[in-house]
Amino acid sequence: MIDATGAPEHAPNEPFADRAAAGRTLGQAVRHRLGAGAGDPVVLGLPRGGVSVAAPVARVLDAPLDVLVVRKIGVPGQPELAMGAMARDSVVRNSDVIAALRISDAAFDAAAATERAVAEARERDYRGVHAHEPLSGRVAVVVDDGLATGATARAAVLALAESLDDRPARVVLAVPVAPAETLAELRLLVDEIICLATPSPFYAVGAWYRDFAQVSDAEVRRLLRRAEVG
Repeated sequence: MIDATGAPEHAPNEPFADRAAAGRTLGQAVRHRLGAGAGDPVVLGLPRGGVSVAAPVARVLDAPLDVLVVRKIGVPGQPELAMGAMARDSVVRNSDVIAALRISDAAFDAAAATERAVAEARERDYRGVHAHEPLSGRVAVVVDDGLATGATARAAVLALAESLDDRPARVVLAVPVAPAETLAELRLLVDEIICLATPSPFYAVGAWYRDFAQVSDAEVRRLLRRAEVG
C-alpha cells in the first residue's frame, strides 16, 4: 500500500474553496497515482458531502460515479460525535468513544437500527435515479470530503471487503484532508490511500473548506443524473 500526501496544486495548510475544487485537485492526484493500469475504476462517493467531491474525481478519471451509503452512528444527545458507522451489512464501533462515554450495547444497537433504516431509505431514493455499478474485479475509488475519526470510511471499506459476490479487485481511499493518525489506522484496510493534506492540528473537516455548506439529497441525485448522461 502506498500513501500519497500533498499535491503541487494545493498548499497543504490552506483550506479548499469548496468540495468541487477539492474534487478536481483530488481527481488529478488519483489519476497520477493510478496511472495507465487503473483497472476500470469506479468512483464511490460517500453521501452526502463525499459525492460532491467524487463527481469531479469521476470526471477527471472518465470513470462511472456511484454512491456507497454509509451512516454515522452518533452518540445519543451528541449526533455529530461518532460512536460507530454502518454501510451495507458492516457495522463499525468506535470503541474509544463507547468506553469513554459508557455507551451500553442496548443504546448502541438502538442507534444503529435507526441509522440502518435511514440508510435503506436513502439507498432506495438514490437507486431510483441511478443503477448499481458492478464492482467485481474493478478498482473501487472510495471518496469522502474528509476524515475525522475515520469511522465512516472504515465502515465503507469493510463493506466492500465483506461483499462476496461483488468484491472489487482493489480499494483506493481518496480524500482531500484527514489527520495523519486516522490515515494510519486505515492503512491495513485498503490497497492505497490518497490524501491531499494532513494538517496538524486538525480541528475538523469543515475547517479546511471555505465553503462547507450542507449537501442535500437532491444535489446527490442531480450529480448522479449528470454522471449518467456524461
